[in-house]
Amino acid sequence: MKTIKYTLGDGIATITFDEEGSAVNTMCDAWQTELTEVTAQVVKDKDAIRGILLASNKNTFFAGADLKGTMRLQASDAPRVFREIEQTKKNFRTLETLGKPVVTCLNGAALGGGWEVALVGHYRVAVDNPKIQFGLPEITLGLIPGGSGITKMTRLLGLMGAQPYILESKLFSPREALELGLVHELVPDAAALRPAALAWIDKHEGSAAPAHHPWDDKNYRMPGGTPSDPKIAAMLSVAPAVLRQKTRGLYPAPEYALAAMVEGAQVDFETALRIESRYLAKLIVNPIAKNMINTFFFNMNAIKSGQSRPKDVPRYKPQKVGLLGAGMMGAGIAYVQAGRGVATVLKDVSIDKAEAGKAYSVKITQPRVDKGRMSPHDQAALLSRITPADSADALRGCDLIVEAVFENRELKARVTQEAEPMLAEGGFFASNTSTLPISGLAKASARPAKFVGIHFFSPVNKMKLVEIIRGKQTDDETVARAFDYVQAIGKIPIVVNDSRGFFTSRVFGTFVMEGAAMIGEGIPAAVVEQAGLQAGMPVGPLAVLDETALSLSVHVLDQTRADFRADGDTYIATPGELLVERMVKEFDRNGRAAGAGFYEYPEEKGAKKFLWPELKNLFGKPGVKWDMQDLKDRLLYRQAVETARCLSEGVLTTVHDANIGSIFGIGFPAWTGGAMQFIYGTGIDAFSTRAAQLADKYGPGFALTAKVQEAIRRHQPVY
Repeated sequence: MKTIKYTLGDGIATITFDEEGSAVNTMCDAWQTELTEVTAQVVKDKDAIRGILLASNKNTFFAGADLKGTMRLQASDAPRVFREIEQTKKNFRTLETLGKPVVTCLNGAALGGGWEVALVGHYRVAVDNPKIQFGLPEITLGLIPGGSGITKMTRLLGLMGAQPYILESKLFSPREALELGLVHELVPDAAALRPAALAWIDKHEGSAAPAHHPWDDKNYRMPGGTPSDPKIAAMLSVAPAVLRQKTRGLYPAPEYALAAMVEGAQVDFETALRIESRYLAKLIVNPIAKNMINTFFFNMNAIKSGQSRPKDVPRYKPQKVGLLGAGMMGAGIAYVQAGRGVATVLKDVSIDKAEAGKAYSVKITQPRVDKGRMSPHDQAALLSRITPADSADALRGCDLIVEAVFENRELKARVTQEAEPMLAEGGFFASNTSTLPISGLAKASARPAKFVGIHFFSPVNKMKLVEIIRGKQTDDETVARAFDYVQAIGKIPIVVNDSRGFFTSRVFGTFVMEGAAMIGEGIPAAVVEQAGLQAGMPVGPLAVLDETALSLSVHVLDQTRADFRADGDTYIATPGELLVERMVKEFDRNGRAAGAGFYEYPEEKGAKKFLWPELKNLFGKPGVKWDMQDLKDRLLYRQAVETARCLSEGVLTTVHDANIGSIFGIGFPAWTGGAMQFIYGTGIDAFSTRAAQLADKYGPGFALTAKVQEAIRRHQPVY
């Protein structure tokens, strides 16, 4: 067999998972077939068996489903998938109801289907290592646990107790599993697993009752009660509404999981398993599941493994990093760096401003200290790594200096020339610009090959993405070092080539400006915001414009016009840009920070913001009609088309950078799998047809040229 090894000696049947040619064990087709064969052999050997061990020959216990196989599934495969799921669970049930003690030896991680395999054991022994993770992360991939995970976790922890681990995909360490009763014994290392398992089997041999799971006991009662319990019933009556508020109806997996939990809790164990299988079989062929698996598993792993990082450059971690500008961005970067052990110099024009930037780290950490989530010692250690400064001399010896000053080319040039000479030998310089081309900023550098863009997103402590921008002269070593730095401070790096707005700011601009254009067409502001939310964006385009400041958008527009003029060209502003310009220059509506934008921001404590009533008088058009599907499509298609253009132009070089960047950088809906996966998930031909319809009605922003369509097809992933 290629995935399982079976041995029988001294009455102990050992089933060892060891998938040939793979770093991990998965529920591939061969494994499913061989599990059936092994189970039949165990039944045949029943009289010679006094105990069964489930073990792994990999560094981890079991990784879960074969996700590449899942990506190849079609809707017509659902009946076959259902049969396969049922067969796997039949094998599990055969092993656990044989009357022989089954022990799972957990030498490493067991996630998803891997945790479901682990739950076959009546007794579970794990290595006591806090880095090991167990749990059911299926919801994050658009799936549900369908290999008995929902049914068993609900019966082990109760309906309320199991919810965080099923609906929120909360993972847990071996010690946490022990406290939850999901693991029964911890051992110091993998070598101690088998002896501990054999000791339990020996001990169990003296027991009068055959080995069984709690739910197979006639006296079993579900922890916390069943759905018929009045307290549980009251909570369950509102649970679907609460869930729908979170998912907006765009993510079927959490809803299916909740249904399987509640329906399964009202019936016998075997029926509950079948309910679970039906939900999974329906969900696993759903395009949303494929979108999410593609991006949150395959694309994320591509980034984590450094596929966008230049090869043949040694790994690197800067020991001392300087930050120019102690405003919101610089202060946020300082906090994140210091939290990851990086010595940080935070420089501003005055020591007071630099100290205020450091105080931001106190503001973030103090509530955690007050709640006991962070020790005062750890807080003090973090703060000690941030050195406020008002002199460039303090930057001397930095391995990396990041400028995070205002988006002004002259100012950035001045601080670059002042700070760059302070770099340690071999150090490099980065700009945190969000829109200005890196190649132009690098003209102020004495070493443009060692000048790179490192674009953080605000607020830095919450936003996971960092966009690395390679200028025309930036060398591979600098890009690789920037990539390593971003990973070292716990962020997700994507790598793009230089252009105006790069990738994320350029695509983000299409979203907000399409929303502004709708206002100019007379569509009510509340409808525009609702279209964004219904499409799956975290907030509407007008609210986002207010947060990022309308005045900043106009500043970027003015800078773009000036740059075009300098090149002897003329920039033609979009309808959305012209409307935002009017908001700022005619009506003095600069955004949230200024207290007035598309929204009003009452000063009274606790008062909520509301859309500026004058929008209707200024831009409303009596009798205007709109189609909500058109509005939602405009907001998503406009971003996806611009992303495809970035890929065609070479600003983006990989689909995984596009998908991860769009979701984690600009909030593109996770259900789509990202801006490029939205195209592939829709179907290239269907997407192109719809984009052409939108271009006819709403302008050239939606047009896909032959060159862009060719790039889309060339980069399509194959599984």
